[in-house]
Amino acid sequence: MKKSIVPYLVKRFLRFDKDQPFIFLSALLAFIGISLGVTVLLIAMALMNGFDNEFKKKLTIMNYPLTVIPKFYGSVNQNLLIDLESKFPNLSFSPYVQSAVMARSGTKLEGGYIFGVDFNDEAKVNSVLAKAIKNHTFKKFDILIGKSLKDDFNLYVDDKLMYIFTNVEPGGFSVTPKIKRFKVRSIFDSGLSAYDKAYSYTTLGAMQAMLHMPTNQYDGIHIFSKNPHADILKIKKYLPASVTIKGWWEDNINFFAALELEKVSLFLVLMLIILIAAINIISSLLMTVMNRRSEIALLLSLGTTQSEIKKVFLSLGIVIGVSGILAGIVFGMSGMWVLSSFDIISLPKDVYPTSTLPLDLSLKDALSIIIGAFVIVIISAYYPAKKASEVDILTVLRNE
Repeated sequence: MKKSIVPYLVKRFLRFDKDQPFIFLSALLAFIGISLGVTVLLIAMALMNGFDNEFKKKLTIMNYPLTVIPKFYGSVNQNLLIDLESKFPNLSFSPYVQSAVMARSGTKLEGGYIFGVDFNDEAKVNSVLAKAIKNHTFKKFDILIGKSLKDDFNLYVDDKLMYIFTNVEPGGFSVTPKIKRFKVRSIFDSGLSAYDKAYSYTTLGAMQAMLHMPTNQYDGIHIFSKNPHADILKIKKYLPASVTIKGWWEDNINFFAALELEKVSLFLVLMLIILIAAINIISSLLMTVMNRRSEIALLLSLGTTQSEIKKVFLSLGIVIGVSGILAGIVFGMSGMWVLSSFDIISLPKDVYPTSTLPLDLSLKDALSIIIGAFVIVIISAYYPAKKASEVDILTVLRNE
């Protein structure tokens, strides 16, 4: 009989009591609060992860997974390129020459960078460029521009766009501008307006001619790697002292650190919703204890142990809390499915890397939410359960 007393009492105390409706109402509010808190947390964490991954994806493409660049006194040349290609055949390499320029159309000016590349090699390391140059052939002074620059300057394919280069004399006392008109051959759209406005691509021969560089010398080498964090260490071992290598994340450390801090802050703030809902569990159980004092005292006098009484009220809190967590998981997953399946919310593409809500809930975040909510429920249920087990039998039976 002792084995069945705990679940029997849990079922009895969970029933709606006409004489004490506020106890049931308080438990119901706790259930709703916990389920809403878990729902909001799941969706919020999925959104944060989604945006984080979208930014990483776009920045990895436009900043390139890895880039070999010269040190202050070094240079990158064709011999180094051939050497890297032979030692790392599983990676894709694209040499480039770059220069800071001013793009001019009519009275409008826009600063940025122009890259001279071999479009066939560059397409292997940049999927955005590969998509833009598909079915296009680039001649020496053709140019590939971003969508943002095209929209700002109101340009179309085959239009002419003027670029102003500035060459500093060796003495450093004069700046000689060079002006060259390029023919717009195609448009790329990376989803990041700053890059679409600042980056332009032309042929490697055109840039080497404009900057008077030898055909076997480059400003750097773009590298595509599926695992850049591991490959950067391998490549470093084979690089001469005159050059170095950097990963795409090195230019965006502060940005992603800020995103991670924002994610943690949001998690803690939204966890307060569950904490507030857990207060209703405490109040509901305490009201149940006060209302059932005579029954608890009677059960104790008949041989029920304090441990069993504590288990009854601990189980009550767990049932309310866990049912709220499970409902929150169902509502959260349903909400994510609706948001990802239907175009309910559209984002401005010139601000965000995607026009639809990106949702990506990691297993780590999901477990953190569930475990965090469960710990709060256990802590909330423990105090009322402890108070119930400490009921003074003689005092209660004498007075009630």
